[in-house]
Amino acid sequence: MIENAHIDLVDHAPSTSTVLKEVLAGLSKTQKTLPPKLLYDKRGSEIFEQICLLKEYYPTRAETEILRTYSSDISQMIGPEVLMIEPGSGAGDKIRYLIPHLENPKGYVPIEISKEILLRMTDELHDEFPDLKVIPVCADFSGEIELPLTLDSDRAKKVIFFPGSTIGNFSPAEATQFLKRMGKVVGRGGGLLIGADLKKRPDIFKLAYDDPQGVTADFNLNLLTRLNRETGAGFDCRNFEHEAIYNEELGRVEMHLVSKVGQLVKVNETIFRFNEGETIHTESSYKYSVSEFTEMCAKARWTIKKHWKDENCLFGVYYFELE
Repeated sequence: MIENAHIDLVDHAPSTSTVLKEVLAGLSKTQKTLPPKLLYDKRGSEIFEQICLLKEYYPTRAETEILRTYSSDISQMIGPEVLMIEPGSGAGDKIRYLIPHLENPKGYVPIEISKEILLRMTDELHDEFPDLKVIPVCADFSGEIELPLTLDSDRAKKVIFFPGSTIGNFSPAEATQFLKRMGKVVGRGGGLLIGADLKKRPDIFKLAYDDPQGVTADFNLNLLTRLNRETGAGFDCRNFEHEAIYNEELGRVEMHLVSKVGQLVKVNETIFRFNEGETIHTESSYKYSVSEFTEMCAKARWTIKKHWKDENCLFGVYYFELE
């Protein structure tokens, strides 16, 4: 796939040294942390695709229902001849619901940190939508997004597509800054089509983030396998277990890796001590009411135009435009 001539990849993938720096910084904190983006190497992305198929994991199912049901309405709100930009595109499953309904789209820019997933998805889109211009960008979307100069100077209306409740991985303050950066990418009059998980009963969260089959546990533990491979770390995955809790005070689900024993772990040349029961916080997923979410987006100068919910009111998709 990588050799296919029709894929013109823009490569801003983070280097191994950058990953190591972030890992060392996170593990040096009192509450040890690791960036959630590191969950998505090739294997992690594949496991996450499995998670999305689980009956317990409602976000994908609920958001897909919204996109399938309201794709025509959503596309009318977005308007004609737009350039769709999707940070964290993954396998590109959800953009496929919109593409057939968009009127003369100028192109689609998937931005993904996993190069292999990005190239596979781009190849598939070329086959499914041969008339669609696809410009893949391999990059970490949590930083500044650099579009190819030809696109950055394009006068077409730009619309950020950010599904999957990925916005919940940021704290509210981080999310506001991210939304401001997205505003700089699209400019005044640009759009934002975004998914966000709604607040609901904690038991629903528990099943979604700690499924009985253990798929989410495999997803979380794969992070340590990746660090062993890419940073020379010495984690023994058998000494850690997955934990998911709902922090009601902060309105977020937290994923942790819990040390089952007291142990020392070497990462590169640094040794970290873990006490029994000590955790590495690997991911947060903030949940919002409709009013909470629209108010947060307003702080970044995004004006709500319309929002949609699934039949069971588990999830929300919102369309904003920049003032």
